[in-house]
Amino acid sequence: MAKTKEPSKDTRNKIVDLHQAGKTESAIGKQLGLKKSTVGAIIRKWKTYKTTNNLPRSGAPRNISPRGVKIITRTVSKNPKTTWGDLVNDLQRAGTKVTKPTISNTLRRQGLKSCSAKRVPLLKPVHVQAHLKFAREHLDDPEEDWENVIWSDQTKIYIFGKNSTRRVWWTKNAELHPKNTIPTVKHGGGNIMLWGCFSAKGPGRLIRVKERMNGAMYREILSENLLPSARALKMKRGWVFQHDNDPKHTTRATKEWLRKKHFKVLEWPSQSPDLNPIENLWRELKVRVAQQNITALEEICMEEWAKIPETVCENFVKTYRKRLTSVIANKGYITKY
Repeated sequence: MAKTKEPSKDTRNKIVDLHQAGKTESAIGKQLGLKKSTVGAIIRKWKTYKTTNNLPRSGAPRNISPRGVKIITRTVSKNPKTTWGDLVNDLQRAGTKVTKPTISNTLRRQGLKSCSAKRVPLLKPVHVQAHLKFAREHLDDPEEDWENVIWSDQTKIYIFGKNSTRRVWWTKNAELHPKNTIPTVKHGGGNIMLWGCFSAKGPGRLIRVKERMNGAMYREILSENLLPSARALKMKRGWVFQHDNDPKHTTRATKEWLRKKHFKVLEWPSQSPDLNPIENLWRELKVRVAQQNITALEEICMEEWAKIPETVCENFVKTYRKRLTSVIANKGYITKY
């Protein structure tokens, strides 16, 4: 049987007014187009509680006790990678039999939700300390200093592929806590490799790397693209070059080449993509690119990279101090970027 619509508050108040005026329940029902039983129930509630407002309903009893709630909340707080099955088994051992939806609803009421774990670079203690040291040392650097940096990196644009996922339980704004993430290392797949650079004044050159890159190839890329990018971007005298600590970047030959060219290089902590605003630019590019075959993908990447406005690049660098404060607040662990 379909559920009938509940009378509005105005209608309930009118029923009480008519009742106080001496009208019978039948007469009130006929006048307002309601069943006599409905009118009678509203009048009885008014006589008992002196209100026509809806009263709290008890609802169905919870399938899980307060002790059970504490058990599963404590479990997922200690280990966010706990599975549904683990939680069901924990409660069964405590004498409570529940279903997965019950557990999900219970944890959601506690402010926890099941989400796919974020993949972040693997940070060893030495990486965490270097990450934190960089943020503290550069926290008070003026904004103009960051505007005079050319940021660079390589990225892979994937054609296809599937990454495995792992669900974890986390509270709001805790998705990047070390307990809630899955460390990763770089690996390949169906993709094209790109090298690019940019500054607050806009995107620099973007090229496709068609072969496995080594130190010699990397130096060739810099030789052909770094200085032309600096000129095109009209960088100020004394501009600084940033690249990460990939082994190709830190070989003795590469360091010597950079020294001979008189390029200033920003000292960089390993495993710190969240400190490099080019990661945001890669995301901007990937959003703009439709993944098709490799030849089309390369062409589209070049076109869309050239279309990225200077204001987008400027904003990524302008907020650099926020990156540093986030790293400090997260005690040197990876932050959201």
